[in-house]
Amino acid sequence: MSEEKKGFFARLKAGLAKTRDNIVRGIDSVFSGFSAIDDDFYEELEEILIMGDIGVNATTRIIERLKGQIKERHIKEPSECKQLLIEGIREQMRVDDTAYEFEKEQSVILVIGVNGVGKTTSVGKLAGKLKDQGKRVLIAAADTFRAAAGDQLAEWARRADVPMVGGSEGADPASVVFDAVNAAKARGVDVLLIDTAGRLHNKKNLMEELRKINRIIDREYPGVHRENLIVLDGTTGQNALVQAREFGEVADLTGIILTKMDGTAKGGIAVAIQSELNVPVKYIGVGETIDDLQKFDSDDFVNALFEI
Repeated sequence: MSEEKKGFFARLKAGLAKTRDNIVRGIDSVFSGFSAIDDDFYEELEEILIMGDIGVNATTRIIERLKGQIKERHIKEPSECKQLLIEGIREQMRVDDTAYEFEKEQSVILVIGVNGVGKTTSVGKLAGKLKDQGKRVLIAAADTFRAAAGDQLAEWARRADVPMVGGSEGADPASVVFDAVNAAKARGVDVLLIDTAGRLHNKKNLMEELRKINRIIDREYPGVHRENLIVLDGTTGQNALVQAREFGEVADLTGIILTKMDGTAKGGIAVAIQSELNVPVKYIGVGETIDDLQKFDSDDFVNALFEI
């Protein structure tokens, strides 16, 4: 494990402490408190997982898988199936290798999500990560509604040493995207990262705007690899799921960036999201620096959660 990854794993482990208290303690108490594997045992387990924000869908799958394995292996002791449960959670979160195909081809990444979830910061961090991989990156500041958004993004662009297009308040987001796409083509950019406005309360406008942006990219940049990443705040738990569903009606989501995973008791939402939406968590953030955003690794996540 690289030093950077080691440091991130340590922060992730520390960041999941509250979630651990919320989920793992409960699970341990079921395994030590029950002497037989019966309906009550499963019910108790199910309740802990659902209360831990793992969600109904994922919990049902995890429990069904566990039941099947216990039957198959003729396990009688509750304590013997903790490892199986951990593997079941891990299985729910696997991210396919194809999730990062965009790194290998010219791509446009549209970053969406409500304000306050760390969207602009995530764009900046992602730009830095891609640049470190030797990619030519361009940022488009298409969130022209929030006065500070352009300035904030410009600061991240400066830190990541990546050029930026747009950012003047009140400008038409679609025209910013138009300029950015043409600049990306002219400069032979590998990845164009677009920060969008995060208004959900006015869904009709948002839908219209995203449609317009999509039309421009389709028309001006045909054949480019497309990613629509939604940024969700891990501390909001089930609410993050609601936001993802709503944005999913507006855009074809290809991945999730889960932020603020440090210090939340609702970290189980990482399991729920993948299962409920069938959209992979591609990046996870645990702090403020560029290194605090990393590709999501289900093994690391589960190992950090259960302190393996």
